[in-house]
Amino acid sequence: MPQPHRQSSPAVARNRDPIYQVLKSYLPPEGLILEIASGTGEHGAYFAPKIDPLVWQPSDRSPEALQSIRAWKQDQNYTNLGDPIEIDVLAPHWWQRVQNKRSDLFPHLPLMGIVTINMIHISPWEATLGLMQGAAALLPPQGWLYLYGPFHRNGVPTAPSNVEFDQYLQLQDPRWGVRTLEEVVEAAAGLALQAAIAMPANNLSVIFRKVSEP
Repeated sequence: MPQPHRQSSPAVARNRDPIYQVLKSYLPPEGLILEIASGTGEHGAYFAPKIDPLVWQPSDRSPEALQSIRAWKQDQNYTNLGDPIEIDVLAPHWWQRVQNKRSDLFPHLPLMGIVTINMIHISPWEATLGLMQGAAALLPPQGWLYLYGPFHRNGVPTAPSNVEFDQYLQLQDPRWGVRTLEEVVEAAAGLALQAAIAMPANNLSVIFRKVSEP
């Protein structure tokens, strides 16, 4: 029976398969994948059985989202889907919270990748900076960070729909907006751009690799 707090997003049903087709090329044979801003929790519930024995660790800053993630976990009951943890990338040194909780987060598994889907355009720019700092601190050499969402390239919108979407976002909150890929790359200290892959609905999959200590 579906859990009462389980939320659903139509966007997940549209993007989860294209995202998985990209992710599976970068997944290691074992380890832990940390998802930042898991939202409803549907991505983790969908990916977990496909990536076993890898473990998918969801997180979010919203109490409502954390409830929904727990409900999806209870409904699906996958052993390689972790209990959600509270993470706010706007919090100073948020990555230390993750490091301190390693004893709870499958301590026998190394963190190999970080996934963030549709977050950086619906959060302040400082959230992108915090995400990059944390990823550089947490990931091992050659560990990867995956971003999914709309982007401008060289300051130019990748599609007319992204112009409209950018305007809509800034009406919701002037701190939000479609980010320019080059500015995101510049903010990724200790991480190197590996690929930027065109996705449906004028989105990109952007993959960074950890190349040095931050």
